[in-house]
This record gives sequence, C-alpha cells and structure tokens, in this order.
Amino acid sequence: MSHVLIIGAGGVGSVVAHKCAQLPEVFTSITLASRTLSKCEAIAASVKERTGVEIATAALDADKVLETVALLERIKPDLLLNVALPYQDLPLMDACLEYGVDYLDTANYEPPDVAKFEYKWQWAYRDRFKKRGIMALLGSGFDPGVTNVFTAWAAKHHFDEIHLLDIIDCNAGDHGQAFATNFNPEINIREITQRGRYFEHGEWVKTDPLSWSMTFDFPEGIGPKKCYLMYHEELESLVQNIKGLKRARFWMTFSEQYLTHLRVLENVGMTRIDPVSFQGREIVPIQFLKAVLPEPASLGPLTKGRTCIGCLMRGIQDGKEKQLYIYNICSHEEAYREVGSQAISYTTGVPAMIGAKMMLEGKWKQPGVWNMEEFDPDPFMEDLNRYGLPWTLVTMP
Repeated sequence: MSHVLIIGAGGVGSVVAHKCAQLPEVFTSITLASRTLSKCEAIAASVKERTGVEIATAALDADKVLETVALLERIKPDLLLNVALPYQDLPLMDACLEYGVDYLDTANYEPPDVAKFEYKWQWAYRDRFKKRGIMALLGSGFDPGVTNVFTAWAAKHHFDEIHLLDIIDCNAGDHGQAFATNFNPEINIREITQRGRYFEHGEWVKTDPLSWSMTFDFPEGIGPKKCYLMYHEELESLVQNIKGLKRARFWMTFSEQYLTHLRVLENVGMTRIDPVSFQGREIVPIQFLKAVLPEPASLGPLTKGRTCIGCLMRGIQDGKEKQLYIYNICSHEEAYREVGSQAISYTTGVPAMIGAKMMLEGKWKQPGVWNMEEFDPDPFMEDLNRYGLPWTLVTMP
C-alpha cells in the first residue's frame, strides 16, 4: 500500500490528484492539502465523480515546517508530492527531513524577494537526505522533467555524445482572453521578465530578456512559430549530467498580444517583486496583478489547440553526426475532457504522477537529492506513452 500526500490545489494539483486516482493499485491512499481547503474539496469532488475514488483533504500552510510535520505524523504518507509554489520547496524539504519521508517537486526553489532560479539551495540538501535515508526527486514536470528524461533517453540509446541541445516549448493554444497566464501568474511573469541565459563551451552566456528569437516549424500541422530564448532550470542539471554537451538552450513561444501586454505591465511597474507603499500599507505589485488576472485553473474550458514540447539534439554515434527531435503534442480539449484542466497543467501533472510512481514502485529509489536525468529513463518513457503524454522520435537531416 502506498499513501501519497499532494500539496497544492491549483491546476497542476488537480491533474496530479486525478491521475493518481486513476492508478489505485499504486496510489492506494491519497491526501490533498492546501492553504485553501475549499479548493481541495472541489478537486476531491471532481475526482470522486470522474473516477469513483475518494481522496482525503486537509488545510495546510506549507510555509510552516512544524505544521507540515504535524500533518505528516498524523497521516503517515509514503511520499510528499509538492506542486505548491516554488517558494515552499525548502520548507517542505525541511519537513520531509524532520519526519523522514520521500519528496518530489516539479520546479526548483526560488526566494520570494529575488527572481533567481538555481538548484544550489536544493542540492545543498544532498548529504542530509542521504544520511536520513530518504530521497528527493527534483523537477518532475514537463520542462523541467520530461525534457530531462528525453535527453537522458537519447543519450542512452542514440548518441555516444550529445553536443547541441535545444529545448523548445510551444503553446499553440488560445483561451480567448486579452491577457492571462497558463500557470501561476506570479511565477510565470517572474520567469519571463528575467535575463535569458544559455550554456556554451563551458560558460553561461547572458542575454537581455526575450531579446533572442528564432522561428521553428513545429510538427503535425502546428507550423512555424516565433520562439524566444529564456533560461530554464533543467539546463543547470543537464550540463552537469549529460556527457559531451557543448551548447544547451531553452526556447518558448509567445504571441505578440501576450508580449505587448507584458511590456506595458513591466513599463508601468506592475511586474515589480519588491513592496511599494499604497494607502498606508505595503503591497507587491506582481502579487496584486496576480489577484486581478484570470485564475489559470479557470482557463480549462476556454482553451483550444495544442502544446508541443520537445528536445532537438545533435551529436555523434559511432563516429557519425546525427540529429534527433523528440517531442510530445498535447491537446487542450482532450486534457479538459479527461481531468478538467488545460494542457499546461496536464503536461506538468502527468509527469509528477509518473515520477511518484517510479519512486513508490522502487524503479527510481536512492537516498539523496536527484534530478530526473540521473535515473534510467526507459520506464519513465514507457509510462509517458501509457498515461497520456505519448512521444514521437524523428531523425532530422
């Protein structure tokens, strides 16, 4: 029997809860916890209606380590699955250390007061987790997550060395809103407005925000889209763990309408993450902006179209150059029909469930703190095809 505690009741938390409930032979007991109990209860009702499975709910402030430890002691789960905010990664890892339970998340820690994306804070827990005999799996979403596994699988089966890696993320969907983000607005905007960064010849090269672009012709009828260079956390671990990488970059598509709204909001100060004084109290502009933008979970019934996320890799095998493209296409409408969420949440939530499954089944099980590409990619790749995110491999000229 395996009991999973899911922390976070946003769009991704909802997908994770639904997907875990679809596998009662693995997830025999599920508890969903969040600061807002009513969100947990609404997700639990949807899970019951769609799958017939009952899940428990709990109110929890994940910033408070002792409160999380008390919940762990009460329900005694086998795994804590964190799909809350990245700010809460370290308090939740502290709670796992105190209680002694395995941990999984989908995004690296970032401090609330600085938009800085690094694994150094979580990698610093390696010795403590190893000594405690528990495991932490970092970044088990799509990007990071599946993109790491795609790269590791290609390195295992198709290359002696991968030299060039481009991770390319396209959301070709449309929700009909003037401006909205497909996941937490605060995290999304913090990420996009920072300087870009890519790895080349052993060094990190910085670029101005969204100043580099390329056009990529996406498969299966999606067609050419403009992509912008950004920094994404999986690059940091991949350049350490994948043999031979000489250049690694991350690209994401944005519509002109989205970028125009973002530039205006940035120019008037609404994307600031530092407090400002307003009518005798301090507010953080980006947090106020988050409160007035559409809730990402509400976009599910509105969003039409598909996502396409994949890895374009060039390297050598048996002394010969080769180039491969591995990608997944996910339909917003099909995701909504299955679990009531749009594809952005679906493509993050399904890999989180699969990562938890790998750990609970003992396929990926080793004390310490690990990134996705450090384990055998084969069983994860098989489960992507089995549980809703089938992938395609193309040999390119």
